[in-house]
Order: sequence, then structure tokens, then C-alpha cells
Amino acid sequence: MTSLIDSHCHIPLLSEDLSVDDIINNAKQNDIEHMLCVAIDLDGSPDIINLACQYDMISASVGIHPNTELENEATADDIITLASNDDVVAIGETGLDYFRSEGDLEWQRNRFRTHINAAKELDKPLIIHTREAKDDVIRILKEEGADKVGGVMHCFVEDWETAQAAMDLNFLISFSGIVTFKNAKELHEVAKLVPLEQMLVETDSPYLAPVPFRGKKNQPAYVRHVAEFISTLKEIDFDVLANQTTRNYHKLFN
Repeated sequence: MTSLIDSHCHIPLLSEDLSVDDIINNAKQNDIEHMLCVAIDLDGSPDIINLACQYDMISASVGIHPNTELENEATADDIITLASNDDVVAIGETGLDYFRSEGDLEWQRNRFRTHINAAKELDKPLIIHTREAKDDVIRILKEEGADKVGGVMHCFVEDWETAQAAMDLNFLISFSGIVTFKNAKELHEVAKLVPLEQMLVETDSPYLAPVPFRGKKNQPAYVRHVAEFISTLKEIDFDVLANQTTRNYHKLFN
């Protein structure tokens, strides 16, 4: 029996076009048994937690995206209070993004450290976003002892050296629809090298729809195309990749 999990999606951002029931039904038709709905701010986290409480197929995370600018930064206690719910399986997404934000970004680095501390307090894994900040992300993960909880490098687009450094810190590597793009040659090589036991697949929906849906709104059902593409890259049976990434998810997120 084939089993897939979308390890990173944003269901509330899909609600303009699809009901939650539609999202789930489409996913089931593509052998997807579960999906992790990821928070980008604390204000939206309660709605995501409610989704996870209502639907067995959905789990939740709590966190603040590195590009979300706030008047008042959240404390570790603020994150811990929300993330203590049993349906919350992870902290994030968090990390660093030097592409979209400009100027002195020490606030981003401080926020990242706050999330790591909250994750360690709760003993829940981290969901890491990184863009044009790979060296600082790895450095801070090391400095803050993030290997104690581990997690996932979501929507991975970095080089093999960064993947190795992350895996050494107890982090899985998650590939999104970007890996299906023809021009993502370096990422194809990384996907070939990442051991199957340290890999996840995701959509990051509604963004980054894989081929053959590139340019359209993404949804969890399309994670199947990511898995199919990687299984071809790695020259392994699709069911083997699907079922192993599902086991990896359950091991990481309990």
C-alpha cells in the first residue's frame, strides 16, 4: 500500500479556491494520508490548531516566518503557550531570509534563536526556512544546540554541503515542487545524494506547484508529483520512496 505525506503546506491560504474537505479528498485520491499545516505567524496559529483538532489528516505547527515584521516580537513563552497543544507537532516555520528583508537583520536572528529555545523547551522539532542565509542558519542551529530536537530543512534549494551540515545536526531534507523544475540541475544532484532515510517531500502549497502544474496554485495532492520525480532521479521504486518518506515523517514528528 502506497502512503505519502505532505510535510509542509499552508491550508488557510488555499481556502479561497478549495474547501478543507476538497483539499483532503483530493489528497486521499493521490495516496496522501496526512499533511502538516505550517504557521507563518502567531495570529493565524489558533486557526491552524483548530484545523488539526477537527481533522485527523492534519497536524499543526506554531511559529513566525522570518519575513513577518512585527511591532512587538513574540517571546519563547508566547510560542510555548500556543505550541503546547497536542495537535502541534513542530515549531516553525522559522529561520532566516536575507532575500526579502533588507537592512540590519539582527531581529531575524534573534527571532530564530527564540524559536529554537521554545522548541527545546517543548522537545518538538523545528521547521526551518532559509533563503540566501545558509551559513548563518547552520551557525545558529549549532550555537543554540538545535540538534537536541532536530527538524526539517523545508523547501530545500541549497547545495550538498549545506544538506550535509543540516543532516549532521539531526535535520531531514525536504524537497518541494522546485525539484521538478528543469533548470534546478544542482538541486537534482542534491536529491540524488540525500539518503532516503533522511528525506521528506512537501508542496509548500499554495506556492511552488510541481511540473506539470507549474505556475498554477499548488495543493497537498500534488506532493505525489514531487515524490514521483525524485524516485525517477534516484532510480528507485516510487512506492519505496513514498513509504520511506512517510516513515521518516512519523519518526520525526511522533
